[in-house]
Amino acid sequence: MRLLDGGGRGRQAERDTGHRSGLTTDERQRLRELEREVRELKRANEILRKASAYFAQAELDRRPK
Repeated sequence: MRLLDGGGRGRQAERDTGHRSGLTTDERQRLRELEREVRELKRANEILRKASAYFAQAELDRRPK
């Protein structure tokens, strides 16, 4: 069994001070924010893509033949 080290805070503190490789706390937070933004943008793009297809089809349907 491994010893508890405060939930990894010791290693994270080493990363934050540059004594250990890996993302700092600020970088991890920024990465989470960017990942969230990417998810939101993908959802918005999907909605816009579907709306565009819907309105394009509606325009075709309304034109006289």
